[in-house]
Amino acid sequence: MPSLKDIKKRITSVKNTRQITKAMKMVSAAKLRRAQDAVTAARPYAEKMQEVLSSLALREDPGAHPLLEPRERGRALVVLLTADRGLCGGFNGNISKAAERFIHSNAEGYGAYDLMIIGKKGNDLLRRRSLNIARVYENITVSINYGTASLLGQEVVKLFLEGKYDGVFLIYNGFLSAMTQDITVKQLLPVLPRGMEEGTQVTEYLYEPSREEVLKKVLPKHVEVQIFRGLLESSASEHGARMTAMDSASKNASEMIGKLTLQYNRARQAAITKELMEIISGAESIK
Repeated sequence: MPSLKDIKKRITSVKNTRQITKAMKMVSAAKLRRAQDAVTAARPYAEKMQEVLSSLALREDPGAHPLLEPRERGRALVVLLTADRGLCGGFNGNISKAAERFIHSNAEGYGAYDLMIIGKKGNDLLRRRSLNIARVYENITVSINYGTASLLGQEVVKLFLEGKYDGVFLIYNGFLSAMTQDITVKQLLPVLPRGMEEGTQVTEYLYEPSREEVLKKVLPKHVEVQIFRGLLESSASEHGARMTAMDSASKNASEMIGKLTLQYNRARQAAITKELMEIISGAESIK
């Protein structure tokens, strides 16, 4: 049985841990509010651009631009968005497993897949797996801005145009609430045409200054915007997951402190009883 000193030392240690988890929960809650506002602001533009580009892909000849043109399904690039830090429950583990399932299931029918991992934790979890990790970018999720997403989008478009990949997919945690994330798999390239209901008339677009110039500017921008949205969604989901995890950790610490305190009181009572018995026994022996 542990001594009173050991139990008291453990109680102090758990209390210190609870202070840390409570502080981390408050920090994540503050960051979550800002990240949620950013996601709410970015969603309408990203969704509308996705709608317009999908509609455009339906109306345009696939040969009008290389980013619209379907190819033979040789090699695909999977852009996986994870976090650079842990202590956020199953956030990183769930999204990494989803990416692994997506690749091994080969539902899209590609011959091979490469991974571009955004975030240190995704690389830590998947580097020992039988997956081909082509690129890893760390410390991007610490401060998210459109400039970073633009550079990532430009690199993805360049790799696709150079013929290194025949398809590009984006996998990230979509933000639903602080406790709920939705694992999202989205095809970035080639841009998929939107399905139309039977009998729907196809509307022609007017291009200004020219069709080629509009497609040249808008299609790469679409990739950048979708990556930027994915980063924002992933960031909000991360803060929500960390806040929930730290709240659970604080509650577990409080329960442990209660049990240890009860154990300490029982041990202290047993020690006092033992001392009293020794005093009584000593007094009787003197008689």
